[in-house]
Amino acid sequence: MTAGSGLDRRRFLTRTSLAAGLALTAGPLAACTRTEPGTGAPRGDGGLLTELRRQGFVRVGFAGEAPYGFQEGGELAGEAPTLHREIFSALGVRELRPTLTEFGALIPGLLADRFDVVSAGMSITPERCAKVLFSEPEFVSPTALMVRSDDPKGLSDLESCAAAGATVGVLTAAVEASYAKAAGVPDGRVKTLARQQDGLDALLAGRIDAFALTAISLRWLARTNRGAPVRVTEPFVPVVDGVHQLGAGGAVFRSGATELRDAFNRELRKITGSPDRFVGLIGRYGFTAREVPPRTLRTADLCAG
Repeated sequence: MTAGSGLDRRRFLTRTSLAAGLALTAGPLAACTRTEPGTGAPRGDGGLLTELRRQGFVRVGFAGEAPYGFQEGGELAGEAPTLHREIFSALGVRELRPTLTEFGALIPGLLADRFDVVSAGMSITPERCAKVLFSEPEFVSPTALMVRSDDPKGLSDLESCAAAGATVGVLTAAVEASYAKAAGVPDGRVKTLARQQDGLDALLAGRIDAFALTAISLRWLARTNRGAPVRVTEPFVPVVDGVHQLGAGGAVFRSGATELRDAFNRELRKITGSPDRFVGLIGRYGFTAREVPPRTLRTADLCAG
């Protein structure tokens, strides 16, 4: 998995997809649809946790995006699968059975009962909350800049980019474009890029002065381009119309799976309530104590916008 493949995970704008039926499955039962006996109608989610414990596995959807959920050496790896494996094991469900699909097909696939949970570090947004249930935040995702190691303009955040007349790279259709505009960076100084790797390449070629993205993604990009003369700034929280834009990601469940979601949340709180445990589990994927969600940050508030 290349560092540039995490494009869509960070977008707060809901992306539609017709590719839900094209999911690549890993395991013979990953794409089956369970129905009510004798009716053929989709099965409701009451008692789903009991069913998962009985069968010994949970079907998870992921999008192959490092460092959130991807395959490494044939094994499911990344932030979300690592946390979810720990949580489901505590709930008595030993195995994650993965289904690889496009990012835009994750929610449609979940709603079609191709898997029981989305394990992709998906951002919690009001648009998505209208369709599915989210866990409490697994992590927060403050913004950062990637700059050249020498960085002659001394950039630290988007306001400093505006003051220095810097050209800022952002991913196409990503929320960082609106952050840059709110900070005073003129449209002509914002350059859109298709992939994360394109941002690093443009930075090294001098086409941009800074690449704005989440600190998590930029740290991973730097790690997978070890030796490149770049550095990642300290994270910061952009402000748009007076509102701090602190994004957060979580696990995703069907709307009827409240029992499973609530049980998941109880185990998740044990992890996010201990920064040492949090970093111990997913620190190898670039997550630090800065990404531990504060106790006051609730999914209900994020869903309300």
